[in-house]
Amino acid sequence: LVITQEDINSRQDPASYNPVKAITLAFFGSTNYMAYMYTQYKDNPSSYTTFGTFSANVPVGNYTIVAVAYAYNEGDNFALTSLTNAGYSSERPRETFCATQEVTVTSSSTLNLEVALNRISSMLQIVSTDERPAEAPKIRTTFSKGGKGFNPTTGLAKTDNGFAQTNSPSTGVGGNIAVSIFPFLYTDEESMNITIEALDANDNVLITKTINDVPFKRNRKTILSGAVY
Repeated sequence: LVITQEDINSRQDPASYNPVKAITLAFFGSTNYMAYMYTQYKDNPSSYTTFGTFSANVPVGNYTIVAVAYAYNEGDNFALTSLTNAGYSSERPRETFCATQEVTVTSSSTLNLEVALNRISSMLQIVSTDERPAEAPKIRTTFSKGGKGFNPTTGLAKTDNGFAQTNSPSTGVGGNIAVSIFPFLYTDEESMNITIEALDANDNVLITKTINDVPFKRNRKTILSGAVY
């Protein structure tokens, strides 16, 4: 497989960037005390007035704001529990943006804040140049490093143990597949081994390919293209 890297579209407003389906905002006080947390879901208008705009009431004090915007599908399980711990306990990490900001609340008067979020996930895209056979409806991708959880303060992965994700490409039999995965990296740039397995409907392995030392960078797309099957 051929390895290339590309930029990912940046500087998007959450309301107009279609992949972002949820935004979580939290205020943490001293000792990680959570004074406020709320999540807006783009597909649930009852959860917001203007997507991406929040109104919070917190006591006078010093806080660290954590804002996380992310793709969201039914069945995803995302949690933000502290200034140093967030991530996905469901199978798939999603495209994720995050920022932290210090703020001091000194009175009951309104305080208007703007927080710019940065994409903290990397991206792997697998593109086949050969056709998907009928007996291989699934692709399992295993990362030897990185993870599904991250530290909101640094934007880096909490662990470097890797993970696996199984996709069922929407491409029909005889088509070229394209699979996208969004790992969190343990360092800003990281190389790791990627194992691609073609699976049958019962998750039996039909074909295995391992590509060594695949380079990744946060906010960048790594593309593996070539014959998968």
